Amino acid sequence: MCKHILNAQVAIRAPCCKQWYDCAECHAESQTHALAKTTEMAFLCKKCKKAFRKDMSVYEESDEYCPHCDNHYVLDAKTPQAVVKVEGEDLRVDARMIKDDRVKAAQNDSIFDDDIFSERLG
Repeated sequence: MCKHILNAQVAIRAPCCKQWYDCAECHAESQTHALAKTTEMAFLCKKCKKAFRKDMSVYEESDEYCPHCDNHYVLDAKTPQAVVKVEGEDLRVDARMIKDDRVKAAQNDSIFDDDIFSERLG
């Protein structure tokens, strides 16, 4: 699973080390050598799990589809975006994560002031 491109449809076989990667950045993270450049690339479709080759020097619009299952694998890449959100369970069930524990709220156990009615109470 690629953490750089969220909607990767194919895996790419690196011509230098003959291993499969989801993107060039995944190859750069796991290997110490640079990715070798070639005109013929080997792809592995993630939908039908079949491998195929494409000559990148004569690449056409029809080459954007898997030849086995017609999966459109050339898509605009969706990269992870930074978002600020609270991770956890449903806040309606467990609201402890939104409560600020640094400031203790005054506890009012009774609607009556104890000092006024202290002599009346036994």
